Amino acid sequence: MLMALISLTASAQSADKLYEEGKKLYDAENYTEAFPKLKAAAEKGHKKAQYRLGRCYDKGRGTAENDKLAFQWYEKSAKQGYAKAQYQVGDCYKDGDGVEKDRKKAVEWFKKAAAQENAEGELALGKAYLKGKGIAADKAQAKKWLKRAVNNEKGGKEILAELRKEAADGDEDAKAILTLIGK
Repeated sequence: MLMALISLTASAQSADKLYEEGKKLYDAENYTEAFPKLKAAAEKGHKKAQYRLGRCYDKGRGTAENDKLAFQWYEKSAKQGYAKAQYQVGDCYKDGDGVEKDRKKAVEWFKKAAAQENAEGELALGKAYLKGKGIAADKAQAKKWLKRAVNNEKGGKEILAELRKEAADGDEDAKAILTLIGK
């Protein structure tokens, strides 16, 4: 029993080490070298590595673009409770990327991400409520989640800037969102 525990701990440590090395390379945009390290850590069950591996497949970074594999890795990470991956799974369901399009499942995943204060999840959930896609339209809920998104400490400023840019470019949805939240 003790040996199994030691082995499990060593495996977890090596997954963490592989992830950290892979993340450093990924962040330096050295995707070709990052990919095998992230893949090895992801296969050991590291949720952040699984998410990053999904990004690699999603964007064709260090490997060929593959929406189905991107979705599978995002989902593995999301099922471990990683908010960024939960948002990505929702986005895949919303657009039908790597999985059959399903707005209701998209909203379920956006709710999970938003519950963890993920700004993109909050924005996506607010938009779903605003448009009534995958969930009954509810202007009060839309306003609540959209305000949370733009006020979020992690990513809110970027979301607000993007909405303002889209509105300036004539995007009617972005204009409606900014009007609704009073920005």
